Amino acid sequence: MTEWDIKKLRILRTLRDRGTVTAAAEALLMTPSAVSQQLTNLAKQLGVPLLEAHGRRVRLTGAAHLVLRHAEAVFAQLERADAELDAQRRGEAGRVRVAAFSTAVPALVVPAVLRLRAERPGLDLRVREAEAAEAYELLAAGDVDLALSLAAHAPTAGDARFTRVPLLADPLDLALPAGHPLADAPGLRLADLSGEPWIFGGSGPWSEITTAACEAAGFVPEQAHSAAGWTAILALVEAGMGVALVPRMAAAERRTGVVTRVLSADQPRRHVVAAVRRGAEEGPALAPVLAALHRVAADRGTGDREAGGREAGDRSAIIQEN
Repeated sequence: MTEWDIKKLRILRTLRDRGTVTAAAEALLMTPSAVSQQLTNLAKQLGVPLLEAHGRRVRLTGAAHLVLRHAEAVFAQLERADAELDAQRRGEAGRVRVAAFSTAVPALVVPAVLRLRAERPGLDLRVREAEAAEAYELLAAGDVDLALSLAAHAPTAGDARFTRVPLLADPLDLALPAGHPLADAPGLRLADLSGEPWIFGGSGPWSEITTAACEAAGFVPEQAHSAAGWTAILALVEAGMGVALVPRMAAAERRTGVVTRVLSADQPRRHVVAAVRRGAEEGPALAPVLAALHRVAADRGTGDREAGGREAGDRSAIIQEN
């Protein structure tokens, strides 16, 4: 029977994910020569070539991709074993490390933590704020156990390293200065704001979400001001310097000079997902965390539908901003 070396298989997977020997070595805290030597030894053990020259770089052979396809199932089973062993060592206790984007922390993660304190007092949750790309790097590296991000910026459903869990479709509402002429307009649509100055980030997820929503409504938004945080964005809106799309999850501190409107017919939404390393989702510590996030997301979904139903009669909703 072929001798399989888990450590070397992880190195091969890291090379696939990082693209170059140098990048893989940096991620693994190894030297490039050590990475190359380990992969050479793995190829000898398996009896197939794993790398081939491609210009100045190397790329994985078909045999390497075949090996990794089977190795992913092994890694998933090892995740299950780790979770069960951890539960056995700790009894019902355990530690789950969560990475989440900024608005998900107060809207989803904190309510889930509060639920779990009562239901699983021995469970130790550690929360880390991180943007989508960083969250998945942390998850892949084993530095966190669960990542929350937007579906548009998460790995694809076909990525064998992760299990994705849909949580919530978060509506995007329109933030207007309190004295804006359209603040009380009935049946407001996104296209009605096509001539307005817009406020959103210069790059990153929120810039892409805003421009995609506006383009779907038939126009390209004029970016008058660039800001990434909700405090800055809503301060600019309150000052009458433009309008912005704001996720309903980003609700915390009131601003009396900002009116939010639920869009009438073309309400954009952003989809929030959780992800874990494949095989870990059934772990005794991680499964209750996912369940708690599901319950919080379901509660928020009910609240969003109620808010949408009230829109026709509510023209002065004040945004709560984090």
